[in-house]
Amino acid sequence: MTLLFKVPDERASVWKALFAEHAPDIPVRFWPDIGDPAQVRYFAAWQPPADLYERFTELEVVFATSAGVDQFDLAHVPDLVSVVRMLDPGIAQGIIEYAGFAVLGLHRQLPTYLQQQREGVWKAHPLLAASKRRVGVMGLGNLGQATLNTLRPFGFALSGWSRTLKTLPGVQCYGGLEQLPDFLGSCDILLCLLPLTHDTAGILNAQTFAALPAGASLINLGRGGHLVEADLLAALDSGHLAHAIVDVLQEEPPRSDHPFLDHPKIWLTPHIGAMTDPHSAFEVLLENIRRHQRGEDMVGLVEPGTGY
Repeated sequence: MTLLFKVPDERASVWKALFAEHAPDIPVRFWPDIGDPAQVRYFAAWQPPADLYERFTELEVVFATSAGVDQFDLAHVPDLVSVVRMLDPGIAQGIIEYAGFAVLGLHRQLPTYLQQQREGVWKAHPLLAASKRRVGVMGLGNLGQATLNTLRPFGFALSGWSRTLKTLPGVQCYGGLEQLPDFLGSCDILLCLLPLTHDTAGILNAQTFAALPAGASLINLGRGGHLVEADLLAALDSGHLAHAIVDVLQEEPPRSDHPFLDHPKIWLTPHIGAMTDPHSAFEVLLENIRRHQRGEDMVGLVEPGTGY
């Protein structure tokens, strides 16, 4: 029942030490030292190899070392293989830290002030009370709810949208495509934390941006596949959107002439919103392996057909 990791070398040593100390009964190997492929029952990685299921014919569980699993091409996962997303508390902490800085930075107009600094301009702008700033979160799963809980004490007018309608304290919730326009119309700052699925690919597009109030801003902490990059550029250049903070792109790393890199209205970060920390993720992964060994449901199990 070998567990095979495909992770960077600096993280491999940490995972190895944790399993050696706390679960020595579980054989652990690290890519490319795969050993006997027929012994591999568990596979953990951010990016899988193209021939994962052909090479490891006895594979039973794929563990994503990320909150999303779109990189595993769920349409080609064999019926007898389970896919589990990582519910590492460290990921949630990273996301709420990034979301907090991004929302507060936009609320306090830091992109404007930094641009003024570059231009040698000393000019104050009126300060809007947080209660007058409307912040909307797309995606109301674990990460979306954690982010809303973090933002609530600041007093923002909070709303949320998800595929199915949810009820959250202190949040105006919207559900389904029919309620998406009303949700977008209530967002001065739109934050995307959706999983990337067939239904959500390209959802941050010209139609979505047009439904936002003039002067709204975007934060994309989801996936690069959510964003139609040309549509964002058009919305920013027209003045309909004020700013965008983008952590994920369609192609990573971007080419040297990517228009986001030097756009005055875009802050771009290199997919660092959250990173799995083996120390905080170990207990989650080990507990799921123990659950599987006992024949119990695993936490974070991806439902076939949903993508999350």
